[in-house]
Amino acid sequence: MTEGDSGSDDADEDGLTYAEAGVDIAGQEAATAALVGAAGEFEGDYAGLLDIGDRYLALAADGVGTKLLVAEALDDYSTIGIDCIAMNANDLVAAGVDPVAFVDYLAVEEPDDDTAEAIGEGLREGAEQAGVALVGGETAVMPDVIKGLDIAGTCAGLAPKDGIFPGEADVGDAVVGWRSSGIHSNGLTLAREAATREHAYTDPFPPNPERSIGEELLEPTRIYADLLGPLREHEARAAAHVTGGGWTNLARMGDHRYEVDDPFDAQPVFEFVQSEGSVSDEEMHRTFNMGTGFVAAVPNEEAEALADATDGRVIGHVEEGDGTVAARGLEL
Repeated sequence: MTEGDSGSDDADEDGLTYAEAGVDIAGQEAATAALVGAAGEFEGDYAGLLDIGDRYLALAADGVGTKLLVAEALDDYSTIGIDCIAMNANDLVAAGVDPVAFVDYLAVEEPDDDTAEAIGEGLREGAEQAGVALVGGETAVMPDVIKGLDIAGTCAGLAPKDGIFPGEADVGDAVVGWRSSGIHSNGLTLAREAATREHAYTDPFPPNPERSIGEELLEPTRIYADLLGPLREHEARAAAHVTGGGWTNLARMGDHRYEVDDPFDAQPVFEFVQSEGSVSDEEMHRTFNMGTGFVAAVPNEEAEALADATDGRVIGHVEEGDGTVAARGLEL
């Protein structure tokens, strides 16, 4: 992402935003707050925690979102199951919880064996990557409710009492980041709108014509379960899975200021979406992971060792502040 290109502050009046594409993050957060308020307090941020004596039982629930529409357009559901497990397992990892079991819920307009088999293969691959057992699921045929299909799931996890991250960064901590595999499974409403302004999903992806645009958008979400051991060993205080809301997710590690001065480069898919949609830099960083899919705040003296023990790197640090993120010259 270069400053001053078609995605900068002076993007033309046709520049897309996530809200204009159909997803209002502020409205979504307000609706979630209303649900939580009506249902009562939930223990935990990324995952609901239940004290079961010597351990915590944790649960996370999520789906794949409008990435399904890209899969439908290409008639390729082979990676969707990976995304479904990743979006759940990664939330558990961000809390310091080991994912252990997963159940899925597939709702369809009409049953189709080939589609179900492809989704099942993805679930099996995702389960292997996350180290979870597939312990069941449900398929519902609801033609009056569903057009096409939708898939969601719930991941259960366990953690020792001393394994949960405290959940709050300290001023002076380093921020260690890990690269994403691409667009992951959020922001697809904006990405699809931008990508299909002048192209079809089957068109060659300009930076890599050997792949189609749709294939690039379907690149499955990276699963970060292998980071848990090193994160605990190196005293991670808090972690964040960079999903909906993009880089503003860093503020989930506490109301500080996060200076990100050495982020990973954004993959070509982000530059393509920004260019095709004339999306501003700020909107891109508030919507997408922009190349960094997971972050953790750790004591400064532990940061390099954590990075060396994994494929991460120190991307910034924590300062006094009020929940803002500064990266690539942007204030988020």
